[in-house]
Amino acid sequence: MYKVAVIGDNESICGYAALGLETYPVNSAERGKEILRQMVSSDFVIIYITEALAALISEEIERYQDRSRPALILIPGISGNTGMGKRNVKRSVERAVGSDILDLK
Repeated sequence: MYKVAVIGDNESICGYAALGLETYPVNSAERGKEILRQMVSSDFVIIYITEALAALISEEIERYQDRSRPALILIPGISGNTGMGKRNVKRSVERAVGSDILDLK
């Protein structure tokens, strides 16, 4: 069975457990990279990562961006929205479609 998980600081991700998602609280970039590597080689199809953690492990995330699975989706954390997640979705759409569909005139 495929799995969905959330990685980030405990305060930002603890509520996702109530939705049935597996949560992986991390306190450092190194631990975040380690957990992400384990998930990518496992049965996870969607991995939500807080924007704060993603900023710390951006090179590791880039290694998996072109894969069809798992989908890595950035989400705001307790500290707020940085816009990083929206930029990543926009970049993915541009790669898939070939142009910026949000800037059509």
